[in-house]
Amino acid sequence: MSAQAERKTENLPQWKKEEVDELAEIISEYESVGIVGIAGIPSKQLQDMRRDLHGTAELRVSRNTLQTRALEDAGLGDLVEHIEGQVGIVGTNENPFSLYKELEASKTPAPINEGEVAPNDIVIPEGDTGVDPGPFVGELQSIGANARIEEGSIQVMEDSTVLEAGEEVSADLSNVLNELGIEPKEVGLDLRAVIADGVLFDPADLDIDVEAYRSDVSTAAARAQNLSINATFPTAATAPTLIAKATGEAKSLGLQAAIEDEALMPDLVSKADAQLRALATQIDDEEALPEELQGVEAAAPAAADDEDESADDQTEDEAETDEADADDDDDEDDGDGAAGLGEMFG
Repeated sequence: MSAQAERKTENLPQWKKEEVDELAEIISEYESVGIVGIAGIPSKQLQDMRRDLHGTAELRVSRNTLQTRALEDAGLGDLVEHIEGQVGIVGTNENPFSLYKELEASKTPAPINEGEVAPNDIVIPEGDTGVDPGPFVGELQSIGANARIEEGSIQVMEDSTVLEAGEEVSADLSNVLNELGIEPKEVGLDLRAVIADGVLFDPADLDIDVEAYRSDVSTAAARAQNLSINATFPTAATAPTLIAKATGEAKSLGLQAAIEDEALMPDLVSKADAQLRALATQIDDEEALPEELQGVEAAAPAAADDEDESADDQTEDEAETDEADADDDDDEDDGDGAAGLGEMFG
C-alpha cells in the first residue's frame, strides 16, 4: 500500500477501515477479481446467489467509495471505472471465462417493471393468450400487438415486437406483460469486468462459444500439422508421419524403377505377375502362351458375353458390328502379344 493510500485510510472511521481491510483480503486471496452489477436483484435472491457461489467464488457488497479505495490500494485501479450504481466485488480462483459462464448460467427470468429500460427487444409471441374476450384485446392493441378475438379467446396473430432494446417500459406494457406471464429480462449477477494475471477482461471478451472455440483450435492444429507435413518441416508431432510418408514414397519409387531390392522383391514379383496375366488375357492363341498361362484369357470373353446379354437396347446389327471390330482388334493384339511373349520366353 502506498504512503498516500495509508494516509487516506488513516482518515477513515474505524468501521470503514475494517470494511476496506475485509475487501482487501478478498482481493488478495483470489487470482481473479471482478466487479458485478447487482441492480434489481431482491435481497433474498442475492443471498441465494451468494450461497450458490460458495466454493467457487466469493461476493462482497459494500459502499462504492470503499470498494474503490480497496481496489486502488491493491493496484487494481482499472476496475474502478466499472464501479457505478449497485455493484459488488467478486473473487475467484477460476479463470475469467469459467466465472462469466457460471454467472450467466445462474441468471433467471424476471418480470420487468414500469420505468425500467428494456435489455432487449420485447416480443409478444403469436398464439392463443388464454384470456377470454374482453377489454384486454384493446390493451394488447394499444401497445402494438396484432391481436383480435377468435374461437372464443384473444389471439395474437403474429409475433409482435412491442418495445425495442434500450426503450423505457410504460405502465400499460408492464401490466400486459404481467398478465401474459412474459418475463423479458434476466436477473442475476452482471459481470462488468474482471482482472486475472494483470489482464483486464470485458464481458465481450469472455462471451464465447466454448464448443465452437474448441472446434476452431482443433481445425487450426490439423491445418498446421498438414502444412508442416507438406513443407517437410519435422516436429515431434509430425516426424512419425513424415517418416511413414518418405518410406511409402521410397517404396513407390523403387517399384516404378524396378529396383531389385530384397524388401521390394515380393511386390516386384506380384507386379510383374499381374502385368503378365493382364497381357495374357489379350491373346486368344493358346499356342503362343506358356502352359501355366493358358486359359487365363477365358474370363475376359465370358465377361464380355455377359455384358452383351445385358444390353437389351442393342440391336443385332450393332452387336455384329461390335464383334467384327473386336475381331480386328484381337488380330492386331495377337501379333503384338505373340511377338512380345516370344521375346519374353525366348
